[in-house]
Amino acid sequence: MSKNNRDVVSRRSDAAVSQRSEIEAFLAEAKRIAPQGVARGRLIFALDATMSRQPTWDLACELQSEMFEAAASVGGLSVQLVYFRGIGESRASPFVANARALRDLMVKIDCRGGHTQIAKVLGHVRREAERRPVAALAYVGDAMEENADHLCQLAGEIGLLGVRAFMFHEGKDAVAERTFREIARLTRGAYLPFNSASAAELRTLLNAVATYAAGGLTALEKSGGAGAQLLLPQLKK
Repeated sequence: MSKNNRDVVSRRSDAAVSQRSEIEAFLAEAKRIAPQGVARGRLIFALDATMSRQPTWDLACELQSEMFEAAASVGGLSVQLVYFRGIGESRASPFVANARALRDLMVKIDCRGGHTQIAKVLGHVRREAERRPVAALAYVGDAMEENADHLCQLAGEIGLLGVRAFMFHEGKDAVAERTFREIARLTRGAYLPFNSASAAELRTLLNAVATYAAGGLTALEKSGGAGAQLLLPQLKK
């Protein structure tokens, strides 16, 4: 083999070693930050509270107590409410362990016009999950007005921390659908479309997410409900 050929082979070998090192470093970091086992019992319930969302916000107020009831038989649930509205307003409640406390929080909030702030939601979820495991994010919204690549980066980060994102999408906005589907995929969660007339379906799916947060896939499988049948095929991909 000529000297030139040996140099080419050497450079390719060095590049391959470098690439393997980068991959190994990434996998080591993922293993370090990923929680052991399934995070149970903590659910972040995030809602778009911009002006168009008032009817769905009112519906969520009515349905949230059933989330606690669905989770009670498999170990209970602690829920944190996160919402955004207006010009740059984004807030998070403490984690609460009963339906009355969460409803008391929600009924004091009205929807206001503004752009989406999904990046703030995902960033908040990441910080919470770094402090203590979070089983799931249930996000309810109808639009996406941000940088999709940035949202997907944040989704990948919370996915590594063991958080599954359940993206409830109201309406038919194509941009929101593409991004919500990708966030769900990156976190091994689920994309769940609904409309304002499908209160019963939203109830069923939220209850299934709460069951998963409280007891993991095993509890969801044992529940045998319609919501479980809709979620499980996506969660097992």
